[in-house]
Amino acid sequence: MLHQVARVLGALAGIALMALAAYILASRPPAPAVEFTTLDGERLSMRDLRGKVVLVNFCATSCATCIKEMPDVIRTYERFAPRGFELIAVAMSYDPPESVRNDTTQHRLPFKVVLDTQGRTAAALDNVNLTPTGVLIDKTGRDLRRIVGEPNFAALHALINQELTQ
Repeated sequence: MLHQVARVLGALAGIALMALAAYILASRPPAPAVEFTTLDGERLSMRDLRGKVVLVNFCATSCATCIKEMPDVIRTYERFAPRGFELIAVAMSYDPPESVRNDTTQHRLPFKVVLDTQGRTAAALDNVNLTPTGVLIDKTGRDLRRIVGEPNFAALHALINQELTQ
């Protein structure tokens, strides 16, 4: 009898955990339907990126922290891109386009770079106004995490890895 009660309680606990996980996933807001045009003229939207874990990284050429973190951002992209990770660097509206182009070439950025000349992308993603700010989006197109300032790259890598394995 005691064995049956334990089995029933175990089953109920499992159901409760699945319900909690479903609630947490459903409570994440969907990322807005942002459209990007890269420096190379490629057009893509958040819808095009479904099925990938995406980091939208807002930065500026005048931001010392952005410059400092860029080698780690590049390594993050190179480490996870083969597994379905996408990184889109978004230059803030006040960033001179020629400076963005020069930095992209000089640092050989391997990921997509976007000019947000009108500030629409920053506004759509919850009014980003500080750099660096990263918005991590899961495979289903839902906001997963917002990171203001330089990230803890070990924690970011663990989160990206976790999302890519799901």
